[in-house]
Amino acid sequence: MLVSFLNTFLSYAVLLLVIVALCAVAAAIGITLRKKKNQTEALTEASGEAE
Repeated sequence: MLVSFLNTFLSYAVLLLVIVALCAVAAAIGITLRKKKNQTEALTEASGEAE
């Protein structure tokens, strides 16, 4: 009985870790893409003001 509980608990713990890791990767990708977009917008505004 205890082995079954531990097996199920560890299974859910691993699933939780996988979900948390995917969220962290998604957040990192989102931050990176937003920083690149901000740089592009800054360059566009700077070149537009120079003209």
